[in-house]
Amino acid sequence: MIPDKPPRDDVYQAASDLLKDAHVPTFEKYKELYQKSIENPEEFWGIVANDFFWKSKHTGQFLDYNFDITKGKIYVKCMEGATTNICYNVLDRNVHERKLGDKIAFFWEGNEPGDEMNVTYRELLKQVCKFANVLKSLGVKKGDRVSIYMPMIVELVVAMLACARIGAVHSIVFAGFSAESLCERILDAQCSLLITADGFYRGDKLINLKVIADDALRKCRDKNFPVQKCIMIKHLSKEESVSPAGCQSPPVKRACPDLQQEKQRERAKKVHPTPQVPWNLEVDLCWHTLVGGASEECEPEWCGSEDPLFILYTSGSTGKPKGVLHTVSGYLLYTAATFKYVFDYQPDDVYWCTADIGWITGHSYITYGPLANGATSVLFEGLPTYPDVSRMWEIVDKYQVTKFYTAPTAIRMLMKYGNEPVHKFKRQSLKVLGTVGEPINPEAWQWYFSVVGDKRCPVVDTFWQTETGGHVLTPLPGATPMKPGSATFPFFGVVPAILNESGEELEGPSEGYLVFKQPWPGIMRTVFGNQERFETTYFKKFPGYYVTGDGCRRDKDGYYWITGRIDDMLNVSGHLLSTAEVESALVEHAGVAEAAVVGCPHPVKGESLYCFVTLRDGVGYSGALEAELKKLVREKIGAIATPDYIQSAPGLPKTRSGKIMRRVLRKIARGERELGDVSTLADTSVIEQLFGNRCATAM
Repeated sequence: MIPDKPPRDDVYQAASDLLKDAHVPTFEKYKELYQKSIENPEEFWGIVANDFFWKSKHTGQFLDYNFDITKGKIYVKCMEGATTNICYNVLDRNVHERKLGDKIAFFWEGNEPGDEMNVTYRELLKQVCKFANVLKSLGVKKGDRVSIYMPMIVELVVAMLACARIGAVHSIVFAGFSAESLCERILDAQCSLLITADGFYRGDKLINLKVIADDALRKCRDKNFPVQKCIMIKHLSKEESVSPAGCQSPPVKRACPDLQQEKQRERAKKVHPTPQVPWNLEVDLCWHTLVGGASEECEPEWCGSEDPLFILYTSGSTGKPKGVLHTVSGYLLYTAATFKYVFDYQPDDVYWCTADIGWITGHSYITYGPLANGATSVLFEGLPTYPDVSRMWEIVDKYQVTKFYTAPTAIRMLMKYGNEPVHKFKRQSLKVLGTVGEPINPEAWQWYFSVVGDKRCPVVDTFWQTETGGHVLTPLPGATPMKPGSATFPFFGVVPAILNESGEELEGPSEGYLVFKQPWPGIMRTVFGNQERFETTYFKKFPGYYVTGDGCRRDKDGYYWITGRIDDMLNVSGHLLSTAEVESALVEHAGVAEAAVVGCPHPVKGESLYCFVTLRDGVGYSGALEAELKKLVREKIGAIATPDYIQSAPGLPKTRSGKIMRRVLRKIARGERELGDVSTLADTSVIEQLFGNRCATAM
């Protein structure tokens, strides 16, 4: 599986002088630790567990599981019988035992330059305890689900850790999702409370979050699930604004240490006016009023290892999002270990992950993983191109960032502007660069390595999923030579395999389905409320294996290369989207009879949404109709799912049994005339019609 020696002639070998204190300094050490993690997982993970506090020790098998659906229920259990609290381990332990109370936990950098705040571990603990007491005063208890719909502000971290502190289960919804998507997730998780903000600016664009949240709550009421309380934080409406009835104005949230920052804020007010905030006295509560009188002391709720920690929704091939459930202990161990090893975390690091906490990357590698290691992180609310395309490198220099983690989409977008915006800043603090969300193409990798990292920083190109909880295939900086675009080798405790269509394991250089043969502590435990869907989606196709849904190629050196989704899913800008979900939204339009959605290569996003729509009799295709369809998808799912291309399709290529041949549609979307075998098509004449109407794509 792993070669005895890696290819030593690889020109992308990491510069060892940057990583003198690396946790895994050689390939030989990596192999040794990997073998230990597979042969004796209890010993390996037990060493990781010793870094954390356990109210009671585990009593059973360290890692117990069944991956074979033919032998009964699928399950994974880690450290069964142990009790702990993840919030205690990432905050109290760092403040009281490790004496890190005065260390910066987060440098918060707002959308507008100059809007900033530093939060220490001690201050973060106080704020979490206060908000945990607020939740308890509202009747939230262990096991209750709480929906969080917030921008990238420190209070988002406070809210999620407050839930963890009292044993409540947080369900964070990305603040770019629509009211319909938020409602769907609240209903599925049966959330008793919603936490949101008045709004935020994403670059120049106002996102009026409270208006969207109110619309979602109205939709919940219409479906006979009234959410009793909604807590709103005033993020945009500061002390100078008129408070909604019953909502006290908060104190100044962010100090203005100098006149320059005050001037920048004044500019921000002119550019970004404060929106009007709707207020419902029967439901709405003000965050600032609630925490103002709350105690700073809150005893943690001691939870069992397999108690649920959070639910995070990811798109499913059926069109209905899946509530991926992660539990306390295994997730803590895995995010802590992957963060430590993959980013070679050192105590003086300043780490920056540019993801949003609304996605799993933000859960694992902004909140839980870094805090479990006592790290200092940058928390960024803005865009990489606002107010100019040098913003990211300006922030790197401002905070002297050492470890930087971003998406290939962002890299490709910034490449378009050339090297000069990068070279305006020194970036000499950088030591490790990382990528996440989708496979990175070699051209973007080279630019990232050469221009951003000045050919001296190793690039860790990580493969993982919402379901895996953390990195499963990844280079380790300084230990594994890099190949641009390769996820390289498995992380500790992970055993990958490549299967053919018959479910046979392939050896040596091969290509097929990527699966995993045994669990690691951080793997998902179930789909919330739907064990049958969990088993069908991940374990039914190949009994005995966890099926990722991704294709993979293994080369002659044992390196793994992710080739993309095998199921009806698309990876757009690192976000997994269901073709069925987009199709469902399109056919809700009165003028659309049928829709089919496929992926098309995109130079920045990786994949784009290419939609074929068959209209009802008497309906003509027009620019106005196209705009209506895009708006409908945005309203139903969110802006991230907005179609790039919509093509009028008088007919769709179908087999005689009526099944749409998506393989053919993908070829048409890409302008490829070699269609392969089309003998099963009921009507081949539709092909030329579709090629004739094809949209011009950015390929």
